[in-house]
Amino acid sequence: MAKNKVPNRYSRLLEAIFNQYYKEGQTEFIFDRADITKVAEELSINLPKNIGDVLYSFRYRSALPDNIIAKAPIGYEWMIRPAGRAKYKFIASKQSNIVPSSMLVETKILDATPGIIVRYSLNDEQALLAKLRYNRLIDIFTGLTCYSLQNHLRTTIPDGSQIETDEIYVGVDKRGVHYVLPVQAKGGKDRIGIVQIEQDFDMCSIKFPHLICRAIAAKFIDEDLMALFEFEKSSDDLKVSAEKHYRLVKSEELSQKELETYQNRLL
Repeated sequence: MAKNKVPNRYSRLLEAIFNQYYKEGQTEFIFDRADITKVAEELSINLPKNIGDVLYSFRYRSALPDNIIAKAPIGYEWMIRPAGRAKYKFIASKQSNIVPSSMLVETKILDATPGIIVRYSLNDEQALLAKLRYNRLIDIFTGLTCYSLQNHLRTTIPDGSQIETDEIYVGVDKRGVHYVLPVQAKGGKDRIGIVQIEQDFDMCSIKFPHLICRAIAAKFIDEDLMALFEFEKSSDDLKVSAEKHYRLVKSEELSQKELETYQNRLL
């Protein structure tokens, strides 16, 4: 997969911080947000106005510098996790980002997105959240009846880190059981990070301890094709338990033959 490009100064800053703390054989270590400013002064690098964009770029949009990637143990990738207020840590993980499968079949859904919403959507994330909502894709994907509760919920988790969930749904099944469904939405070059999903589980345990948490992530594959993922948390790992690809289409783009094919699909 091609690497997304980031400003070279970001790479220089992160490499310097990594090299300052890393010792051969380590699989995790903590650093401070303040290290970004300190290293920038040492290297005479002009910082961006938003200092947090340095870490955000590598956590969600772009590949880490090659020199950092090369120091990960075989079969592992480096990822950056929050580790308390203004603190982060590098940790070697078996998987740090979730990528849509190129082998999965598409399911066509008649597009119910209001035209005025399509016209004035401001960015990919908001456009994706709107399409999920108006087409009831969370309901379709999970088999629950779901309702949007809140956008961009911020929570402080036990380690002192503040996290944000793109949208919170609550749902009910045919037995009357209630669920909470945190949704992370990614458009453009942004990536689905395992860290965000782990944090969503933490958020649910804090804010909705009596509801069953079903963590969801969604990503645009192209303008009208979306990948949805559901995750399952075990005692020591996080796995994708379901993945579906939905394409929003006009009525004339969904044939009777395709509908008959869907009837014969395994769930």
